[in-house]
Amino acid sequence: MGSQKLLGYWILMFGGLLFGLAHAYTFRVGGRDGWVLHPREDYNHWAQRNRFQVNDTLLFKYKKGSDSVLVVNKDDYYSCKMKNPLKSLKDGDSIFKFNHPGPFFFISGNEDNCKKGQMVIIVVMAVRHKTSPAAPLAPSPLVAPPPPPPRTTRSPPALPPSQNPQVKVPPSPAPAKSGSSKFVQTAWLLLSVSVGVSSVLMNCLAGMV
Repeated sequence: MGSQKLLGYWILMFGGLLFGLAHAYTFRVGGRDGWVLHPREDYNHWAQRNRFQVNDTLLFKYKKGSDSVLVVNKDDYYSCKMKNPLKSLKDGDSIFKFNHPGPFFFISGNEDNCKKGQMVIIVVMAVRHKTSPAAPLAPSPLVAPPPPPPRTTRSPPALPPSQNPQVKVPPSPAPAKSGSSKFVQTAWLLLSVSVGVSSVLMNCLAGMV
């Protein structure tokens, strides 16, 4: 059991090493000009537009014996102090590998060149392993509200036939014939007869004369 754990540990270590080496880059400081006093592009400007990570390397190219590269702390960088460098590179094709994240300070081994600006600050970032994004959570289904209860209209209870009173309206009496109308009719009849009789008598009298 212990040997299996140890084997797994070494496999992980070896895999991480291969991953770091596969993603490591070598940057040539100063580009084609190399490590010189007056490069075409300012060193710090060059460093700001590049991205450095752990396991990347820097290549300093310069004429051996006439210059060198010193790795110093922050205070010695700004004061161009060269007595106690963290590391000194002098072979003309100097390679420096970043083994941890953070700022690194480099100056020229020539004090006069350092004071004239042959220096650079490089900020190194930690290695970021790619992780697959988490799957988004599925939205919860919307629960439809329960339908409203159906409306029921209540009709008034029907009354039994005995309880529904029927109102009988008596028929209106026929208008009674007044006595005045009878009198008028009789008078007209007598007048007509008298007129007829008068006309007959007048005709008879006329014939006799």
